[in-house]
Amino acid sequence: MSDKHLPHNHGQHMEHHFDHMPKVEDFETISTIFKQLSDSNRIRIFWLLCHCEECVTNISAMVDMSSPAVSHHLKLLKSSGLIVSRREGKEVYYKAAETKPADLLHHMIEKMVEISCPTE
Repeated sequence: MSDKHLPHNHGQHMEHHFDHMPKVEDFETISTIFKQLSDSNRIRIFWLLCHCEECVTNISAMVDMSSPAVSHHLKLLKSSGLIVSRREGKEVYYKAAETKPADLLHHMIEKMVEISCPTE
């Protein structure tokens, strides 16, 4: 893409950056993940599942939400690949996916709490 010339030359040599720019699909993936985390309840549930593996009933009790509401959030988090589930008998357990995106988002949430909600 560096053979592409911009209409205006401001002396910044931006063509070099085009060679390293992620693909449009990569930005779409990132956008989808951020959309999943645009709800504070989903962030709370995701954060929790980064620290433990739990069933819907216990997650509901921990976040003080109905099981159907938690199930809805879990479905969205799972579809984005941020969490995984496993079945044990009649019970389904959820936890954060062991992936680089899930790990990075967990650390990002931790840092945002540290920055936005400092304790004195």
